[in-house]
Amino acid sequence: MLKSRSCAQALRRAASVRQTVPTPLAAARLPCRSYSQAVERTGQASRTAPVITPSKSREEWQKQDAVLVKHLNDVFSPLKFPPELASRILTHASHPDAMRRHNGRLSFVGRRVLQSYLLMFIHSSPALRPEHDYELILERALNTYVLGEHVAPKWQIGKVLKWRPMNVGNMSKPLGPNVDVPSPLMNLERDNARGVGMYKVHGTTVEALVGGVFHQFGGSVAHRLFHTRVLPNLLLQGSHEGLHLAYHDHAREVCEKMGGPQGPLLR
Repeated sequence: MLKSRSCAQALRRAASVRQTVPTPLAAARLPCRSYSQAVERTGQASRTAPVITPSKSREEWQKQDAVLVKHLNDVFSPLKFPPELASRILTHASHPDAMRRHNGRLSFVGRRVLQSYLLMFIHSSPALRPEHDYELILERALNTYVLGEHVAPKWQIGKVLKWRPMNVGNMSKPLGPNVDVPSPLMNLERDNARGVGMYKVHGTTVEALVGGVFHQFGGSVAHRLFHTRVLPNLLLQGSHEGLHLAYHDHAREVCEKMGGPQGPLLR
């Protein structure tokens, strides 16, 4: 009996000195009457928290974004890209400005858009044969390096893209609009361009551009972009890369029906 009483007293003493385990809401001491109010106020606090970005003035950001907007508007006229979207599309995660925004998510979306349009094209093509492997055709046509090598130059992405080359020693500096490119990087051979990551980064940007167009202007515009500005540049003769040879004629036919390689993106 005495042992039970002493145990009970010990438990009461332990409970009296026990510390409450903090939770995010408890630690914040939010004067809220409901969970929904707590979540709302917590979200407001996170939105007002300072965002760390590279040290540039608002005028400097606006001036730089204007260059990116002009480039995309010129290449893909008559589309009008918002500054936020243009800077996101043309900023790779390797660049210091990626702390502000970068094209990672848009490239993820754009790759799925490209795959969807290519699959629909193949499935509806008279050139389709039972032995054709969809996955292999997609991999060879939409390989990120292939997009960077054969599509990105047509859009002059290298002139404005913000990124940082790798494996180039002391020449590894952030590149972008109004930045002098080191001479060894200006005319790289194919293997060297792959080695410094140029084709990979440029191909990712092609994907991001498609994702950005799909997000901002809709599926119809992105579909016309695919058949007039992407697929015609993947008709590579004498190479296992690019679109399967059997579909070249049909790809040209669809492109011409949409107005050719410079056909209107808006109808």
